[in-house]
Amino acid sequence: MPGLKSASIGIWIMAGGRDERAEENGIAHFLEHMAFKGTDKRSTLQIAEAIEDVGGYINAYTGREMTAYYARVLEADVPLALDVLADILLNPLFDPAEIEVERGVILQEIGQVLDTPDDVIFDWLQEVAYPGQAIGRTLLGPAERVQGFTREDLFSFIGRHYTPERMILSAAGAVDHDEIVRLAEGLFGHLAPGTQAAHEPARFTGGERREVKKLEQAHLALAFECPGYRDPAIYTAQIFSTALGGGMSSRLFQELREKRGLCYTVFAQAGAYADTGLITLYAGTSAAQIGELAELTMAEIARSAQDMTPAEVARARAQMKAGLLMGLESPSNRTERLARLVSIWDRVPGIEETIAHIDAVTTGDVRDFAAQMAGAGRAALALYGPVAKAPALDALQGRLAA
Repeated sequence: MPGLKSASIGIWIMAGGRDERAEENGIAHFLEHMAFKGTDKRSTLQIAEAIEDVGGYINAYTGREMTAYYARVLEADVPLALDVLADILLNPLFDPAEIEVERGVILQEIGQVLDTPDDVIFDWLQEVAYPGQAIGRTLLGPAERVQGFTREDLFSFIGRHYTPERMILSAAGAVDHDEIVRLAEGLFGHLAPGTQAAHEPARFTGGERREVKKLEQAHLALAFECPGYRDPAIYTAQIFSTALGGGMSSRLFQELREKRGLCYTVFAQAGAYADTGLITLYAGTSAAQIGELAELTMAEIARSAQDMTPAEVARARAQMKAGLLMGLESPSNRTERLARLVSIWDRVPGIEETIAHIDAVTTGDVRDFAAQMAGAGRAALALYGPVAKAPALDALQGRLAA
């Protein structure tokens, strides 16, 4: 990216929560934490100091199908950043004392999520959307699992999943391609190939989870299945979700917040995996208004199949394209995009190709998608807070068919 003095660089591992066995639930996230807890040549402090001494930033995150380790540094420090990333991935110590320290940190993280309604409700929504499946389990794992993980468990997960055919090195900004390749060959070239087992196919079944608790707000999260990221229909799903609840001009924001004052936060979004995806809606409201909010949400979904306008679709397309193009101005966003595209397509489609897919979505496509979603008869619903009187999922789904 000409003109930049900094670079973003990272290693994306095509393994995450979805690759865990039932007894391993939470280990991918535990492993991500432990990567920063010391190697053969750097202590925990030295890992942080190596990057922060040069003014850089290093972090990681765990997803259901990916785990990422990345850094942001100045141009001259790209070799250092890549060396640190390789070190934490290839040479972790997993010192038993450090495992116990980090176990405590993760248990605190689990407790924090359980105390944050608009975080935990999405874990519950995922569980009822895909019950009894790896893709439906929480990324943090239950506390009782985390309490039992051993050093051997961590090495076992690495041995099965942190193999070269699952690794993507991505960089953007003030980087030199040939130098990155040379450095990568020196750091990773010795790795022996492994095997890559297929995921268990996702089965969206839907269902309801309702947790009544004395809170100030009633929290509602609703999900419908949508296409996976390799299905061209994902662009229609994304445009639909943007028009429905993707901004201040969206249908849900205008109807539920601006016109009726039922909530402060309301949104819809489309997320995708290899073989499935979710249209997710969220809103928080009062105990007295949860029923009205839920029914109006369903009414807006049903209505969008009938009267979604060309102007709304055009605005959603513009929002998607603008977000995509603005993201390309950030080396961190561009690095992540490159890694994700390679993981999906084994190539990086040109930006013009992506924009063409977005522009190809018509108003009729969006209406048809909304009708199919509403008519599928399957949804997932999570409710938390003073929600005893909220409508049941069956009743809400009946509103879609009305």
